[in-house]
Amino acid sequence: MNTTTTATTTSNTTNHPAVPVVVLGAGPTGLTAATLLARHGVECLVLDRWESIYPQPRAVHLDDEVYRILANLGLRDEFAAISRPCHGLRLVKPDMTVLAELARGADRGRHGYPEANMFDQPELEALLRDNLARYPCVTLRGGAEVTGLTQDGDGPVRVDVTDRLRGTSETLLATYVLGCDGANSLARAAIDAHMLDLGFDQRWLVVDVDTAVDLGEWEGVHQVCDTRRAATYMRVGRTRYRWEFRLAPTETADDYRDITRLHPLIAPWTKATPPDQLHVVRVAEYTFRAQIADRWRDRRIFLLGDAAHLTPPFVGQGMGAGLRDAANLCWKLAAVQHGALPERVLDTYEAERKPHAHALIRLAKLIGTVMTGGGRVGELVRRAVAPRLHRVPGIKAHVLDSRTPPLRRTSLVARSRRRRTLAGQLCPNALADGARRFDDLAAGRFALVTTTAPTPSEQSEIERRGAVVVIAVPGTDLHRWLRRGRARAALVRPDGAVQRDGRDVAALAADLASIRLPHHSTAAAPQPPCATPASPTPGSTEAQA
Repeated sequence: MNTTTTATTTSNTTNHPAVPVVVLGAGPTGLTAATLLARHGVECLVLDRWESIYPQPRAVHLDDEVYRILANLGLRDEFAAISRPCHGLRLVKPDMTVLAELARGADRGRHGYPEANMFDQPELEALLRDNLARYPCVTLRGGAEVTGLTQDGDGPVRVDVTDRLRGTSETLLATYVLGCDGANSLARAAIDAHMLDLGFDQRWLVVDVDTAVDLGEWEGVHQVCDTRRAATYMRVGRTRYRWEFRLAPTETADDYRDITRLHPLIAPWTKATPPDQLHVVRVAEYTFRAQIADRWRDRRIFLLGDAAHLTPPFVGQGMGAGLRDAANLCWKLAAVQHGALPERVLDTYEAERKPHAHALIRLAKLIGTVMTGGGRVGELVRRAVAPRLHRVPGIKAHVLDSRTPPLRRTSLVARSRRRRTLAGQLCPNALADGARRFDDLAAGRFALVTTTAPTPSEQSEIERRGAVVVIAVPGTDLHRWLRRGRARAALVRPDGAVQRDGRDVAALAADLASIRLPHHSTAAAPQPPCATPASPTPGSTEAQA
């Protein structure tokens, strides 16, 4: 990766530098998108208005589906080193009496990673930037303010950039632009998209504290169920803690910047810890909103992350939704760039991601209302019902289940209207051959997961297409997953979503005939022309799982 904070002025307006993909924003979504594109051999330029990583903590949670995306970027062990598993959810009264505890173990879930993970966003961004440096075809330019995006027909996007330090300007031409530029997105304004209000607007105080003192609290999320002062507590790291308190209409964050004013709010958890041993990293006011853009694409400009959707934090899916956007779009965009898929498949990005994001926003609103809403009546109901939740069959598994909804039917998701189907679901990252998991074997390629081996001619054609066959052996999680879906085989896309399932292995293998995959995808692990060589991932074009 090339990193620069300079901009080149181009005097000839008819000869602007051309870039295949420009990514606006170097937050987790933008860095993930750039890395995924680089892994598929697509050159891109990342532009960010900040000179370096924004130092303040923001997102603190992601689930095992999003952990899986990070692992596929090559950050499995690195993220494990900076994160800690979350042990579940505890509902408490204002006096800290426990109403209910829904505990989860720190064991790995169906994708091979803890189902809930706490972390510090600046540390994650540092990992993503260091990993992106492996790819010389990516340039990350800090201190670069994008001042305009212009589309003329179906041609490239004109990107106007100003160097914030030098004050110089230049114009670039981008084949595609990915707007990962946050809630106040310039890309969203450029395509005349508008945020639709989904009916949630609350002001909260967010407090991050660093202390060498172990507070000794239960290491899950504590949710204070109180309509007057709803609150959330969680341990984020070895010395880092996060609180969130709903603000009264007359309050602001400025009321709590002094530790003497803040301490009574956090004292139920800090207890006897002296205030001088609590280093306040940040006190900020956030307005939690539920919004989604009315459209996510106009021709060659796409919206991702907070530019496309905003969600209340009650299910911890804000940042993760942006990484899901990147995982869904970037393999398709790379395939279009390489001529492997027609340009029209890019329409499936919004068709698949928008309903999924909307469903998680609705869930976050519901959970927030159940835990903190309803006034005095709501408090009485919670106090009566919450202690009995553990008696409801399956309630714990349902509340703690990290699985998200399947994707809707599109040209790349062949969901049946007449029977149960695996199409649209994520294929589980199940352990295979005692050491490797599905993702190690698929390595970012199309994969045919099957209980029956294809014929030699089918196998040869699958390999020629750059795909991989994974045999689901009886007794394995993959075999059980296929049986529960009443399928003998499933065609899994590079992002892990099932494109089609069925009982006819030959028909599924034939589906690959319409896809001409890039030549570099035939390696055991994606090693695009622009990547710095790394140790190959163990694997072959056929494996047993």
